[in-house]
Amino acid sequence: MNNPPLIAISHLKKYFPLNDGLFGQTTGYLRAVDDVSFSIRQGTIFGLVGESGSGKTTVGRTLLGLYPASGGSVMFYGKSPAETDRNVAGRGQELTGMSSRQWKSLRPKMQLVFQDPYSSLNPRLRVGDAIGEAMLEHGLVAKHQLRERVVRIMETCGLSAHHYDRFPHEFSGGQRQRIGIARALILEPDFIVEDEPISALDVSIQAQIINLFADLRDELGVTFLFISHDLGVVEHLCDDVAVMYLGQIVERASRDSLFLRPLHPYTQALLAAVPTLDVDAPPRPVAQGEPPNPADPPPGCRFHTRCPCATDLCRQQSPALREAAPGHLVSCHYA
Repeated sequence: MNNPPLIAISHLKKYFPLNDGLFGQTTGYLRAVDDVSFSIRQGTIFGLVGESGSGKTTVGRTLLGLYPASGGSVMFYGKSPAETDRNVAGRGQELTGMSSRQWKSLRPKMQLVFQDPYSSLNPRLRVGDAIGEAMLEHGLVAKHQLRERVVRIMETCGLSAHHYDRFPHEFSGGQRQRIGIARALILEPDFIVEDEPISALDVSIQAQIINLFADLRDELGVTFLFISHDLGVVEHLCDDVAVMYLGQIVERASRDSLFLRPLHPYTQALLAAVPTLDVDAPPRPVAQGEPPNPADPPPGCRFHTRCPCATDLCRQQSPALREAAPGHLVSCHYA
């Protein structure tokens, strides 16, 4: 599947200043995202995985403009035929450094689904109004046409018309997440960032939401960045996967390539931690200890302090992200 890119991220950085002392002087920087590059193909689901604190949520919020980038580039390409023709000539839209007015005009095309569906909903607002308020804000529909549009998108997300006038507390966790997805979809976006969208849901509800995402990709052509720490879900849902550790991409490949042949010791450690019923599966090395402080990353390979295969070369020299197999990139001296 050679879909053209919808989002292209190049050498993206996001540093948060660390302030200390009586006058709040900047004493250092937390390198939450440190030189990250990847592209997301149109009509696909791109999985971004890693432990808590690896920087994956910061990547999603930075490329949406919720955090100003400290460096690098984020290019956005539309998915209409005319826009795709322009992309061939290399003319996308640079997102870093855009003004708030420019972002407002682009916002309907790029949406975010939050991890906690309840906290993202106004408890005093009926869900139909919550779903449709963005349409009115952007002037995309007349007020007398709003209810029809909202009911249509609610039914697409597995809700019913009689849910329109209910309040958030009257819904289950899975239904609230469907409401959050409907809020994003009603603007007909090209791109949606899903930040741990199912981690707070029961397993049975997770399966329904996962199938909904797959249907939206296949039927509506929506492109997703799926941020998660659940490798089982990522293997089932995503088309391409990148693994983050301490602010950097350590491995990037198609889903099948990464799960059939993980090359980086960190990826292998993440997969070793996934429960399995296969008693004959060969053991994989498990990462030891805790991740280092991202404000003071270790020299060389950032994973060497926890890697069972680390050598002096790993402690001294940072490995480049290189192509170890066709389409399979890894940041390891010995992969």
